[in-house]
Amino acid sequence: MDLGIKGKTALVTGGSRGLGKHAALSLAQEGVNVAICGRTQDTLDETVKELEGLGVSSMSVIADVGDISTIESLHQQVVDGLGPIDILVNNVGGSRSREDILGTSLDDFKATFDLNLFGGFQLMKLAIPHMQEQKWGRIINIASIYGREHGGNIGYMSAKAALIGATKHAANSLAKDGVLVNSIAPGSISHEGGSWERFQSQNPPDVVQSFIDQNLPMGRFGWPEPLGDLVAFLASERASLVTGACIVVDGGQSHSMI
Repeated sequence: MDLGIKGKTALVTGGSRGLGKHAALSLAQEGVNVAICGRTQDTLDETVKELEGLGVSSMSVIADVGDISTIESLHQQVVDGLGPIDILVNNVGGSRSREDILGTSLDDFKATFDLNLFGGFQLMKLAIPHMQEQKWGRIINIASIYGREHGGNIGYMSAKAALIGATKHAANSLAKDGVLVNSIAPGSISHEGGSWERFQSQNPPDVVQSFIDQNLPMGRFGWPEPLGDLVAFLASERASLVTGACIVVDGGQSHSMI
């Protein structure tokens, strides 16, 4: 299936490893030129080599998306290096505190929103004018099943729910301009250096197996390639009627029916 996006330019935040890396690789396999950002130069360099090995142009930018003051510079470096952004994948996320409301400071709560929502929001605002001008654009925000139903900690759950809401509102606003905005809600996906890999390595086998038995209908943790391929599809011409959606990638883990 030709996805019709060869030669487009994408930015994938947190694209040097994990889910972001697989999103970047899936886009590159479709001929998309990909910029990635992250906080570790060696990891960025390794991923850029992989992307360029697929025959596309690629670049990296050292950036902490949780630091809102860096967002404009990140955007400009990508535009200067590869051209205006046609496809934006807001993948960066995480938690500044893993506690409940009483154990989470207001500063940590705000910082979790900076990381999961506000940085991506600013990047959307910077990328959208070009997309509107050319009457074509794709924005894919990586949320979580815990933005759709109870789970995780209060900061992460709240920020991901807000990201899904912002995605839906932006999608309705921009649909007439040919700019499609969707979110993806991953479940417990294990990848190198990720939290679910750490969970498996830091807990006894019986604890890990109990979690799998109680939460993962497929009998195993998820893996990142299906999410990467979904990003490429949502970025494509083949998804031209899909906007404002939140698509779950969790092997049946979540309980919500909508």
